[in-house]
Amino acid sequence: MNIHESAENYLEAILVIRKEKGSVRSIDIANHLGFSKPSVSVAMKNLRENGYITIDQSGLISLEAPGLKIAEKIYERHTLLSDWLIFLGVSPKVAAEDACRIEHVISEESFDAIKKHVKTKNGSK
Repeated sequence: MNIHESAENYLEAILVIRKEKGSVRSIDIANHLGFSKPSVSVAMKNLRENGYITIDQSGLISLEAPGLKIAEKIYERHTLLSDWLIFLGVSPKVAAEDACRIEHVISEESFDAIKKHVKTKNGSK
């Protein structure tokens, strides 16, 4: 499951938009990420060809199992890291930006250790 950071961002965006709106179209992704519609169209074609998403006749985008797995992993990392950085005193804007970069490069081992630490601290309140 080794894909590029940009693909991870697209998959995460699809998941987030679906949670917010219930359905996802290319224009929603373009607006969410601040990318051009042609750039998003190329990315969606690549994700579809690699089995991460499907696009129905009306243009609705759905995550396939492999895409959903990646999207949920990245979303969990983003959410936990953002919340953790905010807890440490980082502003929400900077925390979200930093989490977006960290979520793609952090090892499973390091993320699991941070996750365990956060859960331990939250459990001891």
